[in-house]
Amino acid sequence: GIELIDSYVFNKAEYIRFNSTVGRFVGYTEHGLKNAEAWNSDAGLLGQEQGELERVCKHNADLHYSAILDKT
Repeated sequence: GIELIDSYVFNKAEYIRFNSTVGRFVGYTEHGLKNAEAWNSDAGLLGQEQGELERVCKHNADLHYSAILDKT
């Protein structure tokens, strides 16, 4: 399967991440933990992130997979 990791970075430090396998945001700093709590309660935002998995990841994976198969 394909997994989407969407990291949010501030001053070169990751403070929050969305992981499509978990289906939630995970915070890594005090600020990130507060955001994760708020963002995880927003079904629209969670759906938007999961939509990126379909829209970007799977679409691009299909393109790359086709390109690889064309070369074999």
